[in-house]
Amino acid sequence: MAREKPNMNIVFVGHVDAGKSTIVGRLLFDTGAVAEQEMKKLREEAEKHGKAGFEFAYVMDKIKEERERGVTIDLAYKKVITQKWEVTIIDAPGHRDFVKNMITGASQADSAFLVIAAPAGVQPQTTEHLWLLRTMGVKNICVAINKMDAVEYAEDKFNKVKEDVSKLLQQVGIDAANTTFLAVSGLKGENVAKKSDKMAWYKGPTVLEQFDLFSAPELPTNLPMRMPCQDVYEITGIGTVPVGKIETGIMKVGQKVKVLPGRTGKGIDGEVKTIEMHHDQLPEAVAGDNVGINIRGVGKKDIARGDVICDAAQPIPIVEEFIAQIAVINHPTVLAKGYTPVFHIHTAQVPCQFIELIEQIDAKTGQVIKQNPDFLKNGDVAKVRIKPQGNLALETQTDNPYTSRFAVRDAGATVAAGMCIEIVKSK
Repeated sequence: MAREKPNMNIVFVGHVDAGKSTIVGRLLFDTGAVAEQEMKKLREEAEKHGKAGFEFAYVMDKIKEERERGVTIDLAYKKVITQKWEVTIIDAPGHRDFVKNMITGASQADSAFLVIAAPAGVQPQTTEHLWLLRTMGVKNICVAINKMDAVEYAEDKFNKVKEDVSKLLQQVGIDAANTTFLAVSGLKGENVAKKSDKMAWYKGPTVLEQFDLFSAPELPTNLPMRMPCQDVYEITGIGTVPVGKIETGIMKVGQKVKVLPGRTGKGIDGEVKTIEMHHDQLPEAVAGDNVGINIRGVGKKDIARGDVICDAAQPIPIVEEFIAQIAVINHPTVLAKGYTPVFHIHTAQVPCQFIELIEQIDAKTGQVIKQNPDFLKNGDVAKVRIKPQGNLALETQTDNPYTSRFAVRDAGATVAAGMCIEIVKSK
């Protein structure tokens, strides 16, 4: 089967009630990806729960439930075919889920919509969302100012939110002048798939048009093959099927691979038997593809979420310790030596200890402000030395930016985000 259009992974991010799911549901309905019958059922269900207007959100939430049951491989996502792309929409529901999905999954995103509700404006978590998008290497970010119907489609309300968000964008190093701001109402379908006639002052694109305005993701097919495992399914007639996104390189049927760290930390050898994407068997898949694969020699006990399937000839290193550049986003007090939170790296979660704070850096200029600071606080950027308290597969920013980024989480919040710049390999 030939590929029709290149794939673009787009994540919708935003505060819990910003209306992400509603925009996505509305888009799917208006583009015909969800049938009228289906919508009618969801509308009745929403009304029954006293949640009229939630039917669009239910489109994505229904998928979430099915995904939890693990019925098929690619239900976590929804497809929309545009002029240029086959778009995979990743809806990151709610804040808590968002962070987990975002860290393991937005490393999957090429582009993002940051959704802000016009009545509420910027929320405390908006900064965190932006930092995460940046750290996860999502280059294309645009801002959808939603619920314009709730502010009477007023231009001044739109401009006020735009101004507040622009300040945050500058803080995380995104050029606000080159960022697209959309005025939308997911609930009413204004500027989602169709142009709105309620906001004559708005000259920008609809959400659907914006999809095609995002620049093409650079596919790092020249780097060694890496596929972090997101989930492992047992599928009748096939066997063990690890699922995930190929971050870099090209995977071919018959290719010799290594699963690292695996249970032992030494890795497990295998050979790619089948590659499946959207229920089609493929002879090969490339960076950016979300696939399910079967590996000869690798069974249910050999592989888990967080393992990385790599080209056997160029395996990912398992690190003894590493040096990273981090930005502290949200620590309740201060971050000091000896601190051991959980690091989320590609799809892995490993506790790691800060063993040295090497230097503090001025985020704007990159100059060193202080050698060996005693502690770091919110907003600080620093170079630090870290020791994993378990087997960790990781690469440097120079070798492979896609497997070098991480987020640091503690007690349900993202404390810091960063990237690995040097490693000491395990013996």
